[in-house]
Amino acid sequence: MTVTLADVAARAQVSPATVSRVLNGNYPVAAATRERVLKAVDELDYVLNGPASSLAAATSDLVGILVNDIADPFFGIMAGAVQSEIGGPGGRAGGERLAVVCNTGGSPDRELTYLTLLQRQRAAAVVITGGAIEDAGHAAALTAKLQRLTDSGTRVVLCGRPPAPDTDAIALTFDNRGGGRELTEHLLTLGHQRIGYIAGPEERTTTRHRLEGHKDAIEAAGVALGPVLHGPYDRGTGYEAARELLRLDPDLTAIVAANDTVALGACAALREAGLRIPEDVSVAGFDDLPFSVDAVPALTTVRLPLYAAGARAGRIAMGREKAPGGELGTVRGELVVRGSTGAPRR
Repeated sequence: MTVTLADVAARAQVSPATVSRVLNGNYPVAAATRERVLKAVDELDYVLNGPASSLAAATSDLVGILVNDIADPFFGIMAGAVQSEIGGPGGRAGGERLAVVCNTGGSPDRELTYLTLLQRQRAAAVVITGGAIEDAGHAAALTAKLQRLTDSGTRVVLCGRPPAPDTDAIALTFDNRGGGRELTEHLLTLGHQRIGYIAGPEERTTTRHRLEGHKDAIEAAGVALGPVLHGPYDRGTGYEAARELLRLDPDLTAIVAANDTVALGACAALREAGLRIPEDVSVAGFDDLPFSVDAVPALTTVRLPLYAAGARAGRIAMGREKAPGGELGTVRGELVVRGSTGAPRR
């Protein structure tokens, strides 16, 4: 039986006109009402403008790119790279496609909402960037949503996040664990044994994998694990966490940061405390964002090929490049040693 707009209205406890306004986006609707309508649309698997069967193979010229924070260069670089690859041969209307960047703000609910909207618009492809949220309920909802997208003809590519089991989504995953291990091995080789770690949000796969790599290296070297603090991937986290690390262990000789932005905050706190980098405390980051080489001193980090990965995701999304074997490709990082790390003080 075909689900109607009236069915959605009844489920969401709103008028059919409100459902229409939400789906067409042509009239302001309160955020809570909008979320309720979209949830009902998702639960009933309502397809705009007719039965799902008539649209299964009919996709639009729209490509959705999901990012956690468009102001973060990590996501901006990948989004720009994806967009650079979505036009050209094979597209409709002269080969051009419309890229829509969806900024989730790290919200799992917003991530699902955008995917629902992209399904309603019959997007040709969706590229989801960055780490996944480790929550069983969200993972189940995301799996169902991704499979609905692919079943309706949308090609889904995950760029920089682990694969989504039980879906047809294609994954290009970063080797965060290997990069984290190599970075800490570099510090251990220099002679550091008192190393503090500033991790990202605990619920993110990127955070867990990078921290696991750090712990792998520490365990293999037979040294004690230093203090580990968590926070958002921003400069403020690095600044506050570095001050706390110095309080917890005044004799630490190195800090590993969750990413380069966090590392810059840590450097500011160290300088404020009268400590030299790397003479007193070495600092290392992750990602090799564009500003890292211009920091003073230049930042030791793990270089992820963000632009290349995003461009590849875009080509796969457009069917211009073959998907990696087993629907999964691993993108490895490269240790870049610069002036912010050196041998510990004696």
